[in-house]
Amino acid sequence: MPIAPTPAPPDGATPPPPRVPSHTGAARHRMLSRRAALRFGAVAIGATAAAAGAAGCSSADDDRAAEPDPLLTALDAARRDADAAAAAAAVTPDRAGALAVIAAERTAHADALATEIARAAGEDPTSPSATTTAAATSAAPITPPTIDALRSMLAESQRGAASLARSLDGYRAGLTGSISAAVGAQQAVLLR
Repeated sequence: MPIAPTPAPPDGATPPPPRVPSHTGAARHRMLSRRAALRFGAVAIGATAAAAGAAGCSSADDDRAAEPDPLLTALDAARRDADAAAAAAAVTPDRAGALAVIAAERTAHADALATEIARAAGEDPTSPSATTTAAATSAAPITPPTIDALRSMLAESQRGAASLARSLDGYRAGLTGSISAAVGAQQAVLLR
């Protein structure tokens, strides 16, 4: 295909660049420009990534909703220990001060665990429903344990919290690790 001559520019104007055909006839319509190919590829990759991300997020949320929160066992142990220490304080007046401290600390552990469970479930930890759930305790009266039995309960709770801390990460690992350390101190210092 011959190139048509370009008209001469008016005096003092810059001539336009020469027109050079890049493709000829039908081949021009069959080929994508590099820019169009890149646009198409970017859109395809973006759509694939969005679809995969949405599918991955929904299945992870479904799996998380199907599994009970691993902190529930530590929460149950903290409530059990707090109730047991309070019951033991009522029948052991010479150790009542130390047992009251254990009961108060284990109650604080239960509150912290309940707050974290509510936060992870997407609830507002300060809402009345989360507070009611966190404050729930067993309705059955507890038989006061001996000091040795309470020490065994605390040792079991410490091992459980330490094991849980190793299996978690981030804030939850720190929370259960510090609870494990506090329960160890309760056994070593308060119940010696």
